[in-house]
Order: sequence, then structure tokens, then C-alpha cells
Amino acid sequence: MNPSVALTIAGSDSGGGAGIQADLKTFAALGVFGTSAITAITAQNSIEVREILSVAPSFVVAQIDTVLDDLPVAATKTGMLASAEMIDALGALATAGRIPRLVVDPVLVASTGHRLLDPAAETAYLERLVPAATVVTPNLHEAGVLLGTALETLDDQRAAARALTEVGARWAVVKGGHATTDAGSDAIDVVCDGRDVVELRAPRVVTANTHGSGCTFASAITAGLARGMPPMDAIRAAKTYVHTAITGSARWQLGAGHGPLDHFRWNARNHQEDP
Repeated sequence: MNPSVALTIAGSDSGGGAGIQADLKTFAALGVFGTSAITAITAQNSIEVREILSVAPSFVVAQIDTVLDDLPVAATKTGMLASAEMIDALGALATAGRIPRLVVDPVLVASTGHRLLDPAAETAYLERLVPAATVVTPNLHEAGVLLGTALETLDDQRAAARALTEVGARWAVVKGGHATTDAGSDAIDVVCDGRDVVELRAPRVVTANTHGSGCTFASAITAGLARGMPPMDAIRAAKTYVHTAITGSARWQLGAGHGPLDHFRWNARNHQEDP
């Protein structure tokens, strides 16, 4: 039996915690063969992003086409996209049906709150990629940028998830890991399929090791879709996987900043093997 195949279209993280590196680790951990198209090369670690070198949109498309022409990609995920031109190029591929079961993780806002893309690129996300998405997975800040409004409460989160499906996404997940109100001791993600709104809750883990959690969540959904799971099942499984990965690395001390996740459940495995 061949493994299911997934494609990630994202930037490279030299520190190994996020981006392409997190996506491929997640695919492997969940039993999916990972392929990739790199949109940008970053010089970064757990503390900072020092430099970014964007890849030309035409070469990103060449990577995607080369993979799709040979391998049976069953689901696709986008991460860091550096420009409106790149988003437009991917939107054209999506409209043509070239990139199946698209999971859009809109990387728009840094953890500091700094906007990463110009307004034209933000508009392109909403007009070109969100309508083509099987699932879109913004956090609170990113959903606020896409919809042009600040999101502060759980009710805001619910309204944003519904609004993103009205734009065209089949499923929208507005992640609440950054929430400071209404959430209490839980991290609450709000899911909407255009009709119903569902809250997914997990106990909030007190740790600085959350670098790449958004990438990991979106790639875990992609892995589930590639394996034939219905979207809601894939989203629920991804929530559980990310919570386990954050819990597993909570006490790690890799780097002086925001550390990575335990993608391969090493911590749980090592505990099981202790005498």
C-alpha cells in the first residue's frame, strides 16, 4: 500500500521549528508522504528572523507543477506567501483545480503583532485563496486583518469564522491560542462550515515552546484530508495532535526564545520507555 501524499507550499525555517520543516515533520508523524514547494528562505532561530529571501513566484509554480506532474498529491497546504503576485499565482492554480483539498494558513501577522505583508497581498488572500480553501486556519490577529476588524471576544471569534465561510471557504477555523479574554484556562478554536459553529477546547499549556504551532495545526489538517478524513474529523484530530505536541515539548530548552513542538511525541515515548 502506498502512503497518502500531501504538498506544503511555504517558507523554510532554518531553526527547524516552523514552516516547511514543521510541515514535513507533521506529515511524517501522521503517516503521510510529504512534498514541498519553498516560497522563501529565512535565516531565523527561536529568537528572531534575521533575513528573508523570497523565491520568484514563477519558480514556486514550477516546483508545484513538477510535484503534481509526478506524484498523487491528495491535499495541499499553504503557509508563508511573500507577495500579492505569489498569492495570485497560487489562486490561479487553485481555480484551475491543480491544488486539491487546499488548507490555507494565512501567515499575515508576526507574534509581535507586526504586519508581514502589504495591503495588496492581504486583499489577494481574501479574494484569491480563501474562496478556494477547503479549510482556512487564521489565528485571531490574522482573521482580524482579513476581515478588517479587531477580534477581542469569543463572540467575535464565532462571527469571524462564519464570515470567512461567507467569503467562500468551505470550513473556517479561527484559532484562539492568542486570546486573552473569554477563554479562561482553555485554548478555544472556533470552527464553522457555513451553517454550524463549533468550539474545540483544550487545556491551555503554560510554555514558551509554541513556535510553529500554527503551521503544525494546518499541516495536521492537511495530513488528515490527504488520508481521506472528512474536514471536521481532520480538524478535531489536528487540535488533539497540536495539544499533545505542545505538552510534550513544554519543558524543552532548545534555544533562548520560543522553542519548537514535540512533533514525533518523543517525550511521551521516552516516558513509556523509562524503567
